Amino acid sequence: MAFTPQIKVPATYIRGGTSKGVFFRLQDLPVSAQQPGAARDALLMRVIGSPDPYGKQIDGMGAATSSTSKTVIVAKSSKPDHDVDYLFGQVSIDKAFVDWSGNCGNLSAAVGPFAISNGLVDPARVPKDGIATIRIWQANIGKTIIAHVPVTKGEVQETGDFELDGVTFPAAEVQLEFMEPAAEEEGAGGSMFPTGNLVDDLEVPGVGTLKATMINAGIPTIFVNADAIGYTGTELQEAINGDAKALAMFETIRAYGAVRMGLISEIGEAARRQHTPKVAFVAKPADYVSSSGKSVKAADADLLVRALSMGKLHHAMMGTAAVAIGTAAAIPGTLVNIAAGGGARNAVRFGHPSGTLRVGAEATQIDGEWRVKKAIMSRSARVLMEGSVRVPGDCF
Repeated sequence: MAFTPQIKVPATYIRGGTSKGVFFRLQDLPVSAQQPGAARDALLMRVIGSPDPYGKQIDGMGAATSSTSKTVIVAKSSKPDHDVDYLFGQVSIDKAFVDWSGNCGNLSAAVGPFAISNGLVDPARVPKDGIATIRIWQANIGKTIIAHVPVTKGEVQETGDFELDGVTFPAAEVQLEFMEPAAEEEGAGGSMFPTGNLVDDLEVPGVGTLKATMINAGIPTIFVNADAIGYTGTELQEAINGDAKALAMFETIRAYGAVRMGLISEIGEAARRQHTPKVAFVAKPADYVSSSGKSVKAADADLLVRALSMGKLHHAMMGTAAVAIGTAAAIPGTLVNIAAGGGARNAVRFGHPSGTLRVGAEATQIDGEWRVKKAIMSRSARVLMEGSVRVPGDCF
């Protein structure tokens, strides 16, 4: 019996922030996958190794976590005043779909470096030594990200002494500016707070009525208080990810919050939209030991945040959720702001399972509506492998 041989697709495997993903130039994809649709989704799923009923992604580039089941497509920008277009695909591990509904803030740190190294940026915009300012159009959510990428001798500098909790080794710092981060989600009317409230009473069957801050910034996120659902905010992954009842509770909160935010019209749609919204719980600072064994003191953070991604507690913090945290913290009266001590602030340092992270945002109220011009945070990125990824030629 004859079988279709494998093909090679040029690709780069990169760590960005606390995530890893397979990066492609749009022009390098097979022709049928250069447009959105079934062929593209099938190709990316096969690259990552999904759907995998074993939940391991052994036969692909994924590593069986939401942080490592990721793909990125980059092209020269079609938008004025931008260098590149960046499209992010979150590949489901055990189900046959790619979620295109949101951005990955962590991998955003790798887009600028990838674009420079792969000839997608005008060489005149890249200094021989210094910082290259790369203007990125985030195509999933229609937002601008500005990446400040260090360059040495005309090439992206990846090594350095910037340390990021959740990443073992230091690297070069890439500062990111998420411009006008309030997400313009369909059905949400482009409002940062789609319900019109900083805090809502969210009725969740089987759980109760929870105070919730539901915000569209960075990525749609539902924040609840840790103590309202039986947690302290100091939890690590093993406290939640092995508890099927807890995971089901969080998914129920996520689904009912998604309906209230106007992201879906009925609860059943949540299963087909795993990437967004996120659900997170907040608490006032407390001492805890991080996943690496490092002691985090209450004085080290303004508040504690734990967030779930693709149905599991994240090992650190999603970059887009960090934008949501920074934005919500800057607005007096949100649950995030209250957990951080209340009042006006333009930056917050929060504790997560791997340590702490600082994110800045400045909020203003115009005609009764809250606006955030930009949110700022630093990540790092490093190429792990480059060349070609192989897939069976008939898989897409």
